[in-house]
Amino acid sequence: MPVSAGPVDDGQGVLFVAEPADTSDKEQIGYRGPTACSAAHITYRQLDYWARTGLVQPSIRSAAGSGSQRLYGFRDILVLKIVKRLLDAGVSLQNIRLAVDQLRSRGTGDLAKITLISDGTTVYECRSPEEVVDLLQGGQGVFGIAVSGAFREVEGELAHLPGERADGGVEVEPAVPDELSARRARRIG
Repeated sequence: MPVSAGPVDDGQGVLFVAEPADTSDKEQIGYRGPTACSAAHITYRQLDYWARTGLVQPSIRSAAGSGSQRLYGFRDILVLKIVKRLLDAGVSLQNIRLAVDQLRSRGTGDLAKITLISDGTTVYECRSPEEVVDLLQGGQGVFGIAVSGAFREVEGELAHLPGERADGGVEVEPAVPDELSARRARRIG
């Protein structure tokens, strides 16, 4: 089933409803642009362009003038990673925008069962292995994204990167300290 243009929401809307365990903490933590870029493996120029054009806008805090910092949530970074993968597969930004809008309008809830397949032009949403096989047998699919895999990758990347509390801007240390932080801790302790 192709992901086609659906009702366009003026706001970002919710792309994914399901979150892993401990969602209350994840929803309260945001990530600055450079951190979002690192986790999604995109350039800051891409991030800025996609935010200005409304493809993926930060859900926690938008830029409010010169010098202000956007703050991206976990879901935003997951969408950034998916957009990047679709671009790498040769899907046009216009078709990616349609796919993201359609998924967002549906409020897709079960990430573990969704695979996005693209033939380079159209993006198809598959919810079962049978749908994936049907697309591949029809010669339509050439590239697939298991959203659950991207979800786990983003979680792993963000575990090593600093975030901020949404309510006060206090920096949150990475769950797994980097090597430099570990050395500093050993020297101090």
